[in-house]
Amino acid sequence: MAYRIRITGTVQGVGFRPFVWRLARDLGVRGQVLNDGRGVEIIAWCDDVDHFVQRLRAEAPPLARISGIDVENAEAGPSPTIFKIVESHGGQVATAIASDAATCPDCLAEIRDPAQRRFGHAFANCTNCGPRLSILRRLPYDRANTAMSVFEMCTACAAEYVDPADRRFHAQPLACLDCGPRLWLEEGMSRCDGIAAIDRAAELIRNGGIVAIKGLGGFHLAADARQEAAVARLRRGKQRMSKPFALMARDTAELERYSTLQNAEKCLVAAASAPILLLPHGPLARSLAPSVAPGQVSLGFMLPYTPLHHLLMARLDGPIVLTSGNVTDEPQCTGNGEARQRLGPLCDGLLLHDRDILQRVDDSVMRMAVSGPVVLRRARGLAPEPIALQISDAPPVLGLGGDLKAAVGLLAGGQLTVSQHLGDLTTPLAREDFEKMIDLLLELNDTRPSVIACDLHPEFHSTRVAHDLAARLSIPVMAVQHHHAHVLSCLADNGVSDLERTVLGIVLDGMGLGPDGSIWGGEFLAVDSDGSRRIGSIPVVSLPGGDAAARQPWRNAVAQLDVAFGWEQAAKRMAGNPVMAMPVDGLRRVLKLSQTPKTSSAGRLFDAVAALLGLCVERQDYEGEAASLLEACALQAQEGGDYGDGESTEGMTWQPLFSGILDDLADGTPRETIARRFHDTFISSVVRHAAILCNARNIDRVALSGGCFNNVLLLDGIAAGLAGQGLGVLVHRSLPPGDGGLAAGQCLAAALARGRVLH
Repeated sequence: MAYRIRITGTVQGVGFRPFVWRLARDLGVRGQVLNDGRGVEIIAWCDDVDHFVQRLRAEAPPLARISGIDVENAEAGPSPTIFKIVESHGGQVATAIASDAATCPDCLAEIRDPAQRRFGHAFANCTNCGPRLSILRRLPYDRANTAMSVFEMCTACAAEYVDPADRRFHAQPLACLDCGPRLWLEEGMSRCDGIAAIDRAAELIRNGGIVAIKGLGGFHLAADARQEAAVARLRRGKQRMSKPFALMARDTAELERYSTLQNAEKCLVAAASAPILLLPHGPLARSLAPSVAPGQVSLGFMLPYTPLHHLLMARLDGPIVLTSGNVTDEPQCTGNGEARQRLGPLCDGLLLHDRDILQRVDDSVMRMAVSGPVVLRRARGLAPEPIALQISDAPPVLGLGGDLKAAVGLLAGGQLTVSQHLGDLTTPLAREDFEKMIDLLLELNDTRPSVIACDLHPEFHSTRVAHDLAARLSIPVMAVQHHHAHVLSCLADNGVSDLERTVLGIVLDGMGLGPDGSIWGGEFLAVDSDGSRRIGSIPVVSLPGGDAAARQPWRNAVAQLDVAFGWEQAAKRMAGNPVMAMPVDGLRRVLKLSQTPKTSSAGRLFDAVAALLGLCVERQDYEGEAASLLEACALQAQEGGDYGDGESTEGMTWQPLFSGILDDLADGTPRETIARRFHDTFISSVVRHAAILCNARNIDRVALSGGCFNNVLLLDGIAAGLAGQGLGVLVHRSLPPGDGGLAAGQCLAAALARGRVLH
């Protein structure tokens, strides 16, 4: 009997068709398999279709992600005698776009083996690894639709490409040294090619130089991580004075010398996604340049994820800084000409090739919590893998996120796709990149949205783009409150299918415009299918200077102490504190003005404490610096403790907290201990307040979201405390808890608001 089997998900560009061909031959199934706009279609003549489908699910290729398999009887002619792979055809696009994957063990063995024809080949790949999204122009994912279309395969590669038994069957980036991309190094007016280019790049790095390297989804700048002069020069060139640099180690053995890994972290850093993983210091961490990660107790390490990286690292005897090839706040360079212009003045050589990068894709960043991996930046290896949402008859929704850590989301056909991290929309180049991604996501999915969702803040660039695009398409715009979107992002990330039961959302972040016009950021929201209601917040204080307070932590310390005690009383206990060296008197006049904005921001609270401890007082070099340093300080503490009950008849109060901090400072208590006690007190206060709210409203589930949950000390503590109260706890799994997940929540909010409910 003939069956039509439709498979959806990430099933193109991952070796799915040859896998089906081999499985069909093993089982004696006859028919055909092809790619189309919706995924993979199989026409199968077999006696036991259930067994065939069961093995399709159980034995799928490592990079495949199946979201659905539908089987129906097929109207077909006589049974064929064989099973074959046929040419792809188009149609309405509904398949997922595959993410780029790190070099697999088979390809790595080949480039290291002098007996193999790809020995030393910087672009080796197969259906289990290599570029996907970064070289994709359009779907279906066939060679003609990628950056490899300009490279004609040699006879040997062509034979591999058409052999279903070969692991390179229909590997679209397939090439070799004879027919593939060319690699060279430019150093002033001189040039060297091929392996000599890698040799020279390694020599420059060993000698304290900086090399720009064209990678998978963009350029990087590389320097020896143990040479302070090189790392300091790199900081000056990038105008990035204190934000930690990413590092690359040659292999796991080298990684373990500079960091501390548990088994789960070993698996994660070596996965096909090959993320940057934040890891505690190891035995040789002190031998790294001090300016690699100032003030931190963790290092952001990744392993080589392309053959080019493997070949380069094999020529070096230690880790390198490998940071994005850009000046701070600008998008990563992708083109050779662009790199010569923008990166040439910063480096001593450019390691280039002639395979175009069609989609800019930065490195993903993750860290481990008790609950599992936390995605801090979702990009290479992770995006744009979709999230399946069972939404009845939901029209396509485009979500444009926020202006920081921007990403674009699309909900269509029950699939929620979120783009790779696009950076902050603070420069013309970043904004141009953002708008290109909107066009690309719609084009690749062959979709016209019925509504565009955006942030409530009218001054966000993403909000203005939403209104401009909606006017051109004659469709409505839905503004979604920032923290409501955060909660829905967490729910979608967990596949929550029942919003008829209220969920308590705890959102802790830097800022988001509330419907009352104030700046929210420490929120307790009751969320259901009808929307969200604010049922609590952390204490509200002034935000002196508005946006300036987000950059200058000392301002928040003054504002918090003014609310806790009144400034005159607090100042008597602040002798010698670095905050007192700031222009406090002028700020106090600002605090008395009625038009000074108010905020419940958890991020600004963390800034205030970091300033009081002297960790980050005058100015933050990057978003979240003060909070990051405060967490790092707390992680070094030998003891902690709770400063006392932060609950009053009027709600939460930080008076006991700040009284305890000032007492500890006066007593000379180590600031590591104070930082830990702050975390412990904040955690217990949030848990206690959440339990009161849940008990009063019969709520049994809590969703945690917002950028403050990048802090695993905070995440683990609050999650454990809530679980101890008998509450179910939902945390982010594949989307960032910060603003990188906003677009997903906006899409879901718009779908629900249009009368669609989850099943």
